[in-house]
Amino acid sequence: MTAPDRPNPRLQLLQRDDCPLCDQALAVLAAARVPEFDSIWIDDVEALETAYGTRVPVLRDTVTGIELDWPFDADRVRAWLPR
Repeated sequence: MTAPDRPNPRLQLLQRDDCPLCDQALAVLAAARVPEFDSIWIDDVEALETAYGTRVPVLRDTVTGIELDWPFDADRVRAWLPR
């Protein structure tokens, strides 16, 4: 969670509760040393369930709207990250 006086992170990880792939994605983001990101839980949010239900985990750039679908590894994440 971000501090109130800082802007929201540019990156979001869309994920579900009890999602082993999402847990793996978190480990990959840590290995890639991804800067701060928000976790967005799609469970029980109809619009997000419709858009991302079978795709999670998904890494999303909130500025460009570009998304990186699973599977990804640390090298792919670093290459994808905005400059």
